[in-house]
Order: sequence, then C-alpha cells, then structure tokens
Amino acid sequence: MANVPIIGNDWDKIIGGEFTKPYYQQLRAFLIKEYSSYKIYPDMYDVYNALRFTPYGSVKAVILGQDPYHEPGQAHGLSFSVREGTELPPSLKNIYKEIENDTGIVEPNKGDLTSWAKQGVLLMNTVLTVRRGQANSHKGMGWETFTDEVIKALNRRETPIAFILWGANARSKKAFITNPIHGIFESSHPSPLSAYSGFFGSRVFSRVNKFLIENEIPPINWRVE
Repeated sequence: MANVPIIGNDWDKIIGGEFTKPYYQQLRAFLIKEYSSYKIYPDMYDVYNALRFTPYGSVKAVILGQDPYHEPGQAHGLSFSVREGTELPPSLKNIYKEIENDTGIVEPNKGDLTSWAKQGVLLMNTVLTVRRGQANSHKGMGWETFTDEVIKALNRRETPIAFILWGANARSKKAFITNPIHGIFESSHPSPLSAYSGFFGSRVFSRVNKFLIENEIPPINWRVE
C-alpha cells in the first residue's frame, strides 16, 4: 500500500491531509498486516473507489453503508454495489424493489452501481474494509474517523447535497450534517430485517430527485446502466 493514497481528483486536496494524521498511520499499519495475513475486501486498489468515481465537486447525493460485503466477488469499493456477474445481495434487491415501486424503473439483474457513482452519488461505507466472512471485523480501527471527515467536508459544500441515511449506523452521522442547504433523507435499513420498518414506501429516490430539481441540480437516473 502506498504511503499516501492518491485518489486522483479534488478529494486529494480536500481530504489528503487525513492520510498523514496519527490515527490514519495506525490504521494503515493495521491494514498492511491484515492484507498480508487474511483475505480482505475489497481489493486494496478498490478501497477508495467511492471517492475516485465521485469527485467532491460532483457529489449530488450520498448513500452511506456500514462496511463492505464480505464474501468473494462482491465488494468493489462502492456501498451496496457488487461486481457484475455476482448474485444480488438481499439489501440491494430491496433497494431495487423500492426504486421500482417509487419510480417505475424495472428491477435490473445486475448490481454494479458505478453508473450512479458517475452521476454524483457518493456510495461510501463508514468502514472501508472487512475480513472475508467477518462482518464488522474492521470496525473501530480508524475508518470511522476518516469517513466522518469526508462527511464534514461535504457538509461544508456550498451546493446542496442529498444525504440518504438508512439504518442506525448511517443515521448516527446526521450530527455532522449541520448546513441547512443540504437535504437529509432517513429511514430504516433496506436489509430484510428492517426494510418493512420504514424503508419500503419511503419513496426516497423520487424525493431526492425532487430536492435536486428544486435546487436547480440535474436529477439522478436511478436506472442501473
């Protein structure tokens, strides 16, 4: 792993200072050991794909996840997204169901959400790595501090952003979204355990586009291309 990660866009200036801080150096040492000792997802070159695919100045919406999928062939650095050819995880199936019910866009058969990211949807987990088969195994190691700083940086933006917070973990980040120009859209998580507790029927996708249009920002095409 490089001493200082290079995102390759305006995030380098916005967030690059985090990479030299003590907490990140400790995280980096932990990750070097983890990647050499265990199967870690996503691949180390995909860890920052959320920031790489969606530059700071292009962010229209943020969908916060918890940590990456932890089975082979799934995680590639975007929250809720899986590589093409991988079976759709239950949470993503439920996201697609709500999109269809909300907007009429028919549920696709692929789970790669890169087309959303390239339109300005920051698909970021609050923890960016995980051991194979061990959900939350990298929780509390420093990623939360890093991703909190990403959210704080987005909060400082002078252009409105729609923050989509699903479930308690994502909703805990609401404290960092203090700028009144932004929109906050929260509900239960789309997982099968909680989707019927407020996620289904939330119509979040049309509501986000309404918010964007009202702020003279082009809406998001939620069709997975």
